[in-house]
Amino acid sequence: MFTKILIANRGEIACRVAATAARLGIQTVAVYSDADARARHVQLCDQAVHIGGSAPKDSYLRWQAIIDAALATGALAIHPGYGFLSENDAFAQACADAGLAFIGPSPSAIRAMGLKAESKQLMERAGVPLVPGYHGAEQDPALLQREADRIGYPVLIKASAGGGGKGMRIVEATGDFAAALASCQREAVSSFGNGAVLIEKYVQRPRHIEIQVFGDSQGNYVYLFERDCSVQRRHQKVLEEAPAPGMTEALRAQMGAAAVAAARAVNYVGAGTVEFIVEQASYDRPEAMVFYFMEMNTRLQVEHPVTEAITGLDLVEWQLRVASGQPLPLRQDELQITGHAIEARICAETPDKQFLPATGTLRVYALPAHSSFARADYGVRVDSGVRQGDTISPYYDSMVAKLIVHGRTRAEALARMDAALAQTHIVGLSTNVQFLRHVVTSDAFAQARLDTALIAREATALFDQEKVGLAWAGAALVADTLRLESAAADASAGWKDPWAARDSWQSHAAPVRNFALEFAGAPQSATLRPTRDGAAQLECGGVNAALNFTVQADGSLDIAWGNERQRLRVYRQGETAHVFLAHGATQIVAVDALAHAAVAQADTGRLTAPMPGKLLSFMVKAGDVVRRGQPLAVMDAMKMEHTISAPADGTVQELLYAPGDQVAEGAELLRLAVAVAA
Repeated sequence: MFTKILIANRGEIACRVAATAARLGIQTVAVYSDADARARHVQLCDQAVHIGGSAPKDSYLRWQAIIDAALATGALAIHPGYGFLSENDAFAQACADAGLAFIGPSPSAIRAMGLKAESKQLMERAGVPLVPGYHGAEQDPALLQREADRIGYPVLIKASAGGGGKGMRIVEATGDFAAALASCQREAVSSFGNGAVLIEKYVQRPRHIEIQVFGDSQGNYVYLFERDCSVQRRHQKVLEEAPAPGMTEALRAQMGAAAVAAARAVNYVGAGTVEFIVEQASYDRPEAMVFYFMEMNTRLQVEHPVTEAITGLDLVEWQLRVASGQPLPLRQDELQITGHAIEARICAETPDKQFLPATGTLRVYALPAHSSFARADYGVRVDSGVRQGDTISPYYDSMVAKLIVHGRTRAEALARMDAALAQTHIVGLSTNVQFLRHVVTSDAFAQARLDTALIAREATALFDQEKVGLAWAGAALVADTLRLESAAADASAGWKDPWAARDSWQSHAAPVRNFALEFAGAPQSATLRPTRDGAAQLECGGVNAALNFTVQADGSLDIAWGNERQRLRVYRQGETAHVFLAHGATQIVAVDALAHAAVAQADTGRLTAPMPGKLLSFMVKAGDVVRRGQPLAVMDAMKMEHTISAPADGTVQELLYAPGDQVAEGAELLRLAVAVAA
C-alpha cells in the first residue's frame, strides 16, 4: 500500500479521498489554486502545494505542476478524483513516465473509452448492445445533417470527448439541427478542447442506469450493482439512487455481465462506471426494459456513495488497494445489496430561473446530524468540501454538497431524504434544496415513474412552488423581530427612552405596530396589536389571531398562531428574513421605507450578465431590431453555456463587450433602445 499520495483535485472529492487515506494511515498532499488557498481540502491534507491561478487552466489542469508537486513532496501516487484530469490519458501517461502510480485505469483504457465514437465501435465488437447512431470520424456538418435525417428525429448530438452533460443537445426536427450542432461543438471545444460529435437516436421514455465495475491487475472483475441516475436537468444528474427501482434480477445480471464485458475489452484496472440508456415500454413493466451502452466513465463517479451505502464498502479504499497491485477484496458471489440509498446534489443555482448558477458566501450552512465521507451510519451522510463562511466562486462547478441517505426500503429512504433536506439551511446564495424536496415528494418520483424527462414532464409541480405562504412568512418575521428587540433590550442597561423604542409605545390610544413587507416580489403588510392579557394580535396574509412564541435553545422559534403551531428557524440577512419550516422555506423582506424612498425606476433597456463568466458570442449586431425573449448573447459560467435573451422589444444600440471577454455579474452587455408601445 502507498505511504503518501497526492490528490489532484479540490472540493468534496479531495476531502473524500483524504478521509479514506487518513483512515488507512496514508499521508496526503493537497494542491490548490489562488481561490482555494483557505479551502477545506487544503486543511484536511497533511501537506499542500500551491499550483497556480484560480481558473482551472491555470491550476488544476496544469499537470506538470501537479506532477512536480508530487515528486517534490515524496508522494508515490496521484489520485485524480473526478473531473479535471481524471480522464486524461496524457496525464495518466505522464504520471507513469515520472514513476508515479496513477490511481485509475491505464492510459490506453482511458483513451479507448474517452472518445465516444471509438468506444461505441469497440463495444459493438465486444457484443455490448448499442443505440442506433453515427459514430464515425467524418465531421462535415452536411454529412452529420444527413446522418441525423437517416437515423430519424429526435436525435441526440453528443460531444465525442464529453461528459457531465456538456456538449449535448436534443434535436427534434431537421430544421433545428444546424444551430444545435454549432452550439454543441462550441461547448465541446470550450470544455474538452475537441469539437467532434456523434449522433444517436434519442430514446423515448429513457432511464439512465449505470453499473459500477472494478477490475484489478490480476484480471479479476466484479460489478457492484447499479445506480439509477434518471432525474436530470440539462443532462446533468440531480438525484441518484441504488438499487434502481423496478430492476429485476435477470436484467441486473444481464447489465452487470455487459458492463464487465466492456471493462474486459480494454483490460480495465480500477473503478469505472458503465452507463446505459434503458428504454421502457411503460413505467410499470420493468421486465420489458431494453438497455443500450451509452459510455464508460473511467474514474470514480460523483454518485459513488449510494453504492457504498448499499454494499457497505469503501470504493476509494478499493481504488487504493487495486492501484497498489493488490487483488480485488471480494468476489462477485460475496457482494450483496442491503437496503436502499438516495443521493441529492445540493448546488448553488436558481432552479426557477432555468437552473442559473449562483455565487456568493455561505452565511449560514446548517446541516442535519450526519456522517461524512463514510457509510451513512446515522442514515444520513454529507460529503462537502465547504464550510460556513466559504465562498462559492464562478471558477468551478456549482455543487455545494452531496446529501446521501440510506434506509431499509426505498420508502424509508425517501422519507429520510425529505427530512434531511428540511434540516439543510443555506443562506447567502440561492440553492436547489427546496427544488430537491419538490422532486423527492412528487408523485412521479415517489412512485418511481422515472425517465430522464421527469423534471420537464413534472414542471408544474416542481417549479415556482411557494410552500410557506405570506401568512406564516409574516408571522415568522414579526416574531423574530420581537425576539431580536427583546434580546437587545435585555442586553442594554439603565434608563430607556420610550420615544426611541420600537415597541409601539405611545402616550394615548391603543398602540398599533405596522410592518411594511415585501413577499414574492409584491408589497404586503402586517399589523400587530397588544391585547389586555399581555399577548399580541397579529394580522397578516388573511389571518388575524393571537400570536405567541417561545425561543428554543437552538435558536429556533416555537410559534402558536391561530389554529396552528409551527417550529421554525429565521436567519436575517439585511432586510431579508430567510424562513425555514418543516414543510418548506421562503424569504420575506422587512421594508425600510426611508431607505427605499429614493430608489429609481429600473432601466428596462439594460441587458446585464446574470452571473460572472465569459462572453462566448453575440447573436445580434448594432442596429438590429429584436423581440422580447429573442436570444441575444451566449455566456459560459460554471462550465455551462447560458443564453441571454432580450428583456423587451427594441433596437440594439451598442455591444459593450467582445466574445472572449470575462464579465462580472451585473455588467451591462449591450444597450437596447426599448420600443415604445403605440
